[in-house]
Amino acid sequence: MALTDLSLEELRRYDSGLQSPPDFAEFWSGTLDAARAAGEGVEAEYRPVADSPLASVDVFDVRFPGWAGEPVAAWLLLPRNAPGPLPAVVTYQGYSGGRGSHLDRLLWSAAGYAHLVVDSRGQGHETPDADTSSAPQWVRGFMTRGIADREDYYYRRLMTDCVRAVEALRAHPAVDPERVVVSGGSQGGGLTLAVAGLLGEGVAGALVDVPFLCHYRRGADTASAGPYPELVTYLGAHQRGEPARVFDVLAYFDGQHFAARATAPALFSVALMDPVCPPSTVYAAYNRYRGEKDITVWEFSDHAGGGSDQQARQLAWLAGRGLAPTG
Repeated sequence: MALTDLSLEELRRYDSGLQSPPDFAEFWSGTLDAARAAGEGVEAEYRPVADSPLASVDVFDVRFPGWAGEPVAAWLLLPRNAPGPLPAVVTYQGYSGGRGSHLDRLLWSAAGYAHLVVDSRGQGHETPDADTSSAPQWVRGFMTRGIADREDYYYRRLMTDCVRAVEALRAHPAVDPERVVVSGGSQGGGLTLAVAGLLGEGVAGALVDVPFLCHYRRGADTASAGPYPELVTYLGAHQRGEPARVFDVLAYFDGQHFAARATAPALFSVALMDPVCPPSTVYAAYNRYRGEKDITVWEFSDHAGGGSDQQARQLAWLAGRGLAPTG
């Protein structure tokens, strides 16, 4: 893999020049208000996983009301016998992945945090997604599902689920509602940006790794692997003459517009040899991020980013902001 995007100096100055739709805030406030109304009176359910082999972590199989009040699956992992209320980390998943096995999700609870691992509707196995669009699904994957209309677009539903996950967790008695951090890599990083932008001070921090769902046009123009080429396939076959209509829809789901509204401290990461989320798409969001921010640059990494080295930086970064467990 070779460096195929802009130089680091150019990336630090990069701006897409794109503005958010004038009714961006209205669209999202209406979307979230409708989801909250649909889920009113429905409490999140936390069912203990009795057969978990873990000796130091309590595991709960979770269902909380998301888009349209529909149940969304998650895992909640709590360090056993830890004094509360605990700081918490909410994690969103990469593209085509669900919550998986709780045995693969032990970092944050081992470090003393409450950890909510959120399933991705339609991508995982526990949360189905009903495509509300009447348009045919032309391209395999999720990038073009319902893309003809912002009301029907897949990421409207998934991003709403992600906001509602934080709202559900903040009400849990073991959790300090003032110390809830959102996190994720790739698609999960884009979802993290969306939640940080939509909830503002409702989250205490954001860990944004190699984020997807940022500057879709640049991603379609430059990504050589991953989901962005799904857009290229769709546009090449079905929207040759009117690509602007598609990108007008995608503007409501673009991480750079959420970033401009986010106020929580954020630690980003970017990989300069990433063919899936080209660095310029990451910097399009990072350079507009409104809150306190820092970014770790992995010069010779591909989409895997910094791996466990980045996790170590995240733990130290959270501790430096008073967001580490105190017990």
